[in-house]
Amino acid sequence: PPNSSLVTWSSPTDPSNPQNFPSLLRWTLITLVSLVTFAAGLSSSMFAPAVPAVMAEFRSTNAALASFIVTVYVLGLATGPLFFAPLSELYGRLGVQHVGNLGFLLFTVACAEARGLGTLVAYRLLQGIFAAVPLTNGGGIIADMVRQEERGFALAMFTLGLLFGSVVGPVGGGYLAAAEGWRWVFWVQAILIGIVFLASLILWRETYAPVLLERKAARLRLETGNSTLRTKYDTGLSKTGYFKRGISRVLKMLVFSPIVLAFAVYMGLMYSYFYLLVTILTPIYEDVYGFSSSSVGLSFLGIGVGFLLGQVAFAATSDRILKHLTERSQEKEMKPEYRLPPAIVGGICMPIAFFWFGWSAHARAHWVLPIIGTCFLGFGNSLIIMTIQSYSIDAFTVYAASALGANTVLRSVMAATLPLAAPKMFDTLGLGWGNSLLAFLALAMVPIPWLLYIYGERIR
Repeated sequence: PPNSSLVTWSSPTDPSNPQNFPSLLRWTLITLVSLVTFAAGLSSSMFAPAVPAVMAEFRSTNAALASFIVTVYVLGLATGPLFFAPLSELYGRLGVQHVGNLGFLLFTVACAEARGLGTLVAYRLLQGIFAAVPLTNGGGIIADMVRQEERGFALAMFTLGLLFGSVVGPVGGGYLAAAEGWRWVFWVQAILIGIVFLASLILWRETYAPVLLERKAARLRLETGNSTLRTKYDTGLSKTGYFKRGISRVLKMLVFSPIVLAFAVYMGLMYSYFYLLVTILTPIYEDVYGFSSSSVGLSFLGIGVGFLLGQVAFAATSDRILKHLTERSQEKEMKPEYRLPPAIVGGICMPIAFFWFGWSAHARAHWVLPIIGTCFLGFGNSLIIMTIQSYSIDAFTVYAASALGANTVLRSVMAATLPLAAPKMFDTLGLGWGNSLLAFLALAMVPIPWLLYIYGERIR
């Protein structure tokens, strides 16, 4: 007999279940979180071409500090998920998203008004902490609303915001900094974030099932006087206890889950490679190829085209591969491992990208050839990132925000710190062998999705 004290959805078609939301509402929410994620990606790199102007205004020649002003934002992205992932699983996605959007907006304005390098670095860190909310929440929101066999396309749209924002940023930032000054780079970001924030206040809805069911249980306890009514998600912990468990869950997943750790390292390397290119493309195309400070942002379009092609390829194939492999299997069960084949293709593209980019730039070949190499990087990078995110959502479902939060922590620490070694590495090894070293590292990562495709179910 059913447990009369258990509160659940009233029927499989219960309209209050986020998976039964009308299609228009679901896609509105996915579009909103994709736009905030686009702004987060934009903010990560749009500032890069403006750094020389900032260093000149504040009379600094410290090359490491110049790189750190860009990458400290990514350090913020590493810190935010430790708090926002458990908060979203405790209070729901809605309130946490609004807090994140507001903080993101306020500290972007603070960056525009910064009066010294120290305060600018501090504001960039805080900007990154609040920008981490959509990166942590987005995958969870998709898991809340979209059924497993349809998630590939939704995830491609969400990830397109992050990756394409990261690439469009330097293009627009270069022209904007040259025409209006570096502060307007932040004002444009603030205008975009403000518009999305206002739209979110009007349109956003709660999507996290445990929170929605707990509200239903609380209402029924009040109406019926039955204090035994509970949901299947009720842990019996206080909010403080649940929050502490949530933070420890993020860290435990990172340390004790081989799958989360392996994919966090892989994604960390992919993000490090992107931000490393963000810091070296500008000097290469200004010094080697003679691009002006306003047009140097165009050198990022190769990565952008690659990202876009990767999104299209993933959106077109991910759900189909999942269904095809499910039909071929004996159990006819949709397994998260069936999401992994695109990452295998993406992994092979990465070493090709760095060998091509490094040796064509080393030889001072026509400027378009290194850009073609970065196109391979964008294509491979996007396939790997989206595959890992979709796998994490399918494998960890209710705790998808924690799994993605753990991933974001490590990948952001790597992406904030590894690019700082780039100037020294390229000074020592040159463009050819420096990029070859990166290619060999990428080659060492190729077996990870293969191994998890074969052994992932057993490890889980």
